[in-house]
Amino acid sequence: MPGRLRAHPLELPLQVVLIEPEIPQNTGNIARLCAATASPLHLVGPLGFRIDEKAVRRAGLDYWHLVDLHRHVSLSHFQHACPGANLFLFSAHAPRSYLEAPIGPGDALVFGRESVGLPAELLAAHAPRVFAVPTLGAVRSLNLANSVGIVLFEALRRLGAMNQTFVD
Repeated sequence: MPGRLRAHPLELPLQVVLIEPEIPQNTGNIARLCAATASPLHLVGPLGFRIDEKAVRRAGLDYWHLVDLHRHVSLSHFQHACPGANLFLFSAHAPRSYLEAPIGPGDALVFGRESVGLPAELLAAHAPRVFAVPTLGAVRSLNLANSVGIVLFEALRRLGAMNQTFVD
């Protein structure tokens, strides 16, 4: 069987930040993306589900041990833990595309709850750094895990992480 196509991780990985995620399957999919891209996953605030070992095992998340997982009580707690990370917030209501976001190594990609997104006051406080994934159809928004995947892989591509691939 042939090996798998890989790329080297960034020296300063991108930080994936979920604020109060509600749906365990989305967080599980995002955790898998984070493990696959060597990107730390930060869960902020209360969760809409449990992530203890029993719950994770029951959900079939056999890669959970590969995730660099961090819990934070608030976004300010995250910012204190990762002081060099510029915040880039993503919302279905942003006027600019994620393709315009000047994301750099070590920066934080911040996503909100599945039901309501990020709080309006947080978006207003960081207005110059709020972006969206545009859609071509009339859907209300994209699935959270899909949005994270789109933004994360585009940022990795732009930062050169995909420039040298190899088979292991």
